[in-house]
Amino acid sequence: MSRFSKQSDLYAKYRPDYPDELYNFILEHLSNYHRAWDCATGSGQVAAVLSESFDEVIATDISTEQLNHAPAIQNVDYRKAPAENSGLPDEHVDLITVGQALHWFDFEAFYNEVRRLAKRNALFAVFGYGMLRISPAINPIIDDLYEEAFGEYFDEKRSYIDSRYQTIPFPFEEIISPGFEHSLVWTIDQLEGYFNSWSAVQKLKDEQNYNPVKTTMQKLRKQLSDHETITVTFPIFLRLGKL
Repeated sequence: MSRFSKQSDLYAKYRPDYPDELYNFILEHLSNYHRAWDCATGSGQVAAVLSESFDEVIATDISTEQLNHAPAIQNVDYRKAPAENSGLPDEHVDLITVGQALHWFDFEAFYNEVRRLAKRNALFAVFGYGMLRISPAINPIIDDLYEEAFGEYFDEKRSYIDSRYQTIPFPFEEIISPGFEHSLVWTIDQLEGYFNSWSAVQKLKDEQNYNPVKTTMQKLRKQLSDHETITVTFPIFLRLGKL
């Protein structure tokens, strides 16, 4: 079972999306908009946006539970498949995207699949988001949760996120990309839902019968009202390559 399957409902409901500026930057470097492959699509957030610009979007994931939470869209074809073996034909797509998932892949095998599937002049876009920011008073509480949850299980994988994918191998001709930010207005319950969608929190719950989010929310509720809205800001990073 995928590490994201058990909390697939939380993932679909609470995971942040990406700003229009990110998609616009990617799309303006493309010459063809026939077919895109959104790899590790999860609940289909990226695929849904791409469907507005492409004739067809193929969206794959290894989790049936995640795919079951994706929206039904006429020109999006959801398929269960691993990143390294999509089952798609050679030279098939104009754009390949991976949102907040590349760090889980076998890089060499996946990159061979990327090269195989890419049409001439295709683009490969990988992107993600770092730890959300709220305020100088609140940020340390969030950072403590992040350290506790991910420190024990996913230290190597999370380091790729912390470095904004700059330490991940990227053997493509790179288009230098700007940084982005995405601000959302959440309730404190939405914030709690987002924390509970973390794979590391799920692993702690399964293996130690312990959820560190509970203690974190007790601390946050001392500073944030249950009835007020909160502006949360995610730093967004992108690496874009030519194929």
